[in-house]
Amino acid sequence: MKSLINSFLKIIIRHAYPQFKRNVGYSSYATIFKRYFIWQKIIGINRKIPWPVHFTSVIYGWEYIEKGVCCDPGDNLGIYINATGGLKLGNNVSIGSNSSITTTNHYKYDHRKRGFKKGITIGDNVWIGSNCAITAGVTIGDNVTIGAGCVIRQDIPSNVVVIESSNNLEFIPKTRDYEWDCTQDELM
Repeated sequence: MKSLINSFLKIIIRHAYPQFKRNVGYSSYATIFKRYFIWQKIIGINRKIPWPVHFTSVIYGWEYIEKGVCCDPGDNLGIYINATGGLKLGNNVSIGSNSSITTTNHYKYDHRKRGFKKGITIGDNVWIGSNCAITAGVTIGDNVTIGAGCVIRQDIPSNVVVIESSNNLEFIPKTRDYEWDCTQDELM
């Protein structure tokens, strides 16, 4: 009976979320159904987004998001994303709760207009800690870990850990390559 239910939920999840590409073992179909599907597809919060999004998260301009595998922007608590300026996310990108990603900004001399900077690019194997803010025009390299509470206003090179100290960003080089290639795993 359990395998029959799992097979049924697998069909529902694959149909409801055509851009959901996670490795086997990430989460059960029953968990995805309970955590996302009911709120998103039945109640209608973030209904049109083709990957799982938590009901407390807000995503504007989801159609301007290009994402890799093992990456579901908005699947954590309280994430705010304005992607209308274009957002490119690589493989294996995780965004911590209560983080904000804004791909456009206001023009500083007339707030009714959009500013000149727009778009954000985030590479592969990036972890963005909780309560971070990433502003328009930024590029974040591969294999980056961003510590909780950082405000990212500048480009971040690959292979670093980013922490905020005394209102300045500090880049700590990583000493080894990233160990897991999510594209080699079997996907759900």
